[in-house]
Amino acid sequence: MPAFYLEALTVVLGLVLLMLEAFGPAHSKRLIGLFAACGLALILVFGFFAVGPGGTEASWASWPMWENFYAFDATARFYKAFALVCTILVILMAIDFRSVLSRFTDDPGSEAGTGEFFALPVFACAGMMWMASAKDLAGAFVALELVTITFYVLVAYMRRNVGSLEAGVKYLILGALSTGFLVYGIAWVYGTTGTMNLDAIAGRLDEIESPIALLFGIALVMVALGFKIGAVPMQMWIPDVYQGAPTPTTAFLSVGSKAAGFVLLLRFVEPFLGESSPIRGQVLALLLVIAAATLLFGNLAAIAQTNFKRLLAYSSIANAGFIVLALAAWKDGGATDPGSKATVGFYLATYLLMTLAAFFVLAQVRVQQGSEEIDAFDGLGKRSPLLAGMMTVIMAALAGVPLTAGFIGKFFVFSLAVRSELWWGVGIAFVGAAAGFYYYFKLIRAMWWNESDADPIELPKISRVSVIALTSAVVVIGVWPQPILWLMKG
Repeated sequence: MPAFYLEALTVVLGLVLLMLEAFGPAHSKRLIGLFAACGLALILVFGFFAVGPGGTEASWASWPMWENFYAFDATARFYKAFALVCTILVILMAIDFRSVLSRFTDDPGSEAGTGEFFALPVFACAGMMWMASAKDLAGAFVALELVTITFYVLVAYMRRNVGSLEAGVKYLILGALSTGFLVYGIAWVYGTTGTMNLDAIAGRLDEIESPIALLFGIALVMVALGFKIGAVPMQMWIPDVYQGAPTPTTAFLSVGSKAAGFVLLLRFVEPFLGESSPIRGQVLALLLVIAAATLLFGNLAAIAQTNFKRLLAYSSIANAGFIVLALAAWKDGGATDPGSKATVGFYLATYLLMTLAAFFVLAQVRVQQGSEEIDAFDGLGKRSPLLAGMMTVIMAALAGVPLTAGFIGKFFVFSLAVRSELWWGVGIAFVGAAAGFYYYFKLIRAMWWNESDADPIELPKISRVSVIALTSAVVVIGVWPQPILWLMKG
């Protein structure tokens, strides 16, 4: 089937969900969430059979859209699947989070105000999938705005919760600011190169008399995309927004939105990083500065956190720094060593497994204990030994302990940086990784060393199966990373 059917089917699914929400029963929206997850899973299966113009001789393969607007290569296929998997997991998390959503949106005894929460991530998923295939800056901007506007609603969804409303206002203001940077940067890039097509830009770099205007435009676009990926200097919104937003929304921001920003950043900088590019050195230097500042800020600020959600927020910033470092050490992939593009994809895939598993558990701690503090996990090793064991694996993986997926991702990043001789970048990344061991292990200490008289935490069936599956994947990928690498090769 044509690849562009995937986005079309996703949008249609979102519209169907809205109709089901409007005309379905008000007392429970569980079936809408399950229908959304099953629909996205079916689209994910279709994605393995989708073909681009190079794989068929059908009439649609000759449409100008393929040349100028829409790409379907191994990168696009991987990130479309990534967006679908992430959205499915977030919707499953939201199904078990319905009690909190209903408490702060409508009558606590009714779920009449929560149905749209299952449809909005589907529309955001469509925007992420379009971003993965963007070949033109104008198309990428439209897809990015679809994602951003959807998140404006999701962040402030709990309208009777002051923290959620505050988070929505902060996200709206800084999101609008980043949009201004993006549009202004695109204008400068277009003005200097004469095109917004990313493939055509690479061929026109030698024709530019002065690169200063182009570098200014690139810097503006990177600042704007820094908002999406949570990198310095646009990282200041993350802790407050992550803390105030509904937990499934925070998980979606932390993983899905970040991945969408990185695939767009990847496609944007790639034309400027060719061996013959006259501005390759300047772009790599800018990426290295962003990576270093992001690593330092995220890891050092996380040390003092006592709220688990804010800790994961600063962790998100720190991990963005590691991924940007992989871009700053730009290398093409070899037969044995993954290049920068493969490393970014692999790191994001492992980050999805670890972070969403942590948010599944945090969501239930919020539901059952009404707290998101690290203290809420005190004594979990005695109260819920299996859950504490899985959280220990997840935190160890986020810290980068060997034999976990997190270690492999960080190893790939350090390997790239060493091969590119970015020694001070390696030093800063080492400091950040060491700090990560301290603040991630604070949760492990709380679970196994601290005492608590609180009730055990029982995961609902959907959350329990999801956490077990994600934790198992973290361990499997830690010793056998080839499946993700194969997926990235298309």
